[in-house]
Amino acid sequence: MDDGHVWIAVLAVGALTFALRWSFIALADSLAMPAGVQRALRFVPAAVLAAILLPAIVVDEGHIALTPDNLRLFAAVAAAVVAWRTRNMLYTIATGMLVLWVLQALRSVV
Repeated sequence: MDDGHVWIAVLAVGALTFALRWSFIALADSLAMPAGVQRALRFVPAAVLAAILLPAIVVDEGHIALTPDNLRLFAAVAAAVVAWRTRNMLYTIATGMLVLWVLQALRSVV
């Protein structure tokens, strides 16, 4: 395939992707969704975030790492406790990062 065909394919796929996403945004107000679907859609951001974060927390070098050596796991548990108790995103992120940094510093000292 030459460069012209590749660029045509890239532009076509990009235009199709844009049209699909735009159609849902443009038609969202005119579509009547059932109450069950609306309730389920509230959980989409949390589900996507969990799907992104879980592999970063429990997978280390291609293997599941549920061991005491996995400092990210301890930081995630601490952040989850703060999220559960405070329901504050800023405190949750700050706690997770702080716990991870402290544990990494302690590991490098010892």
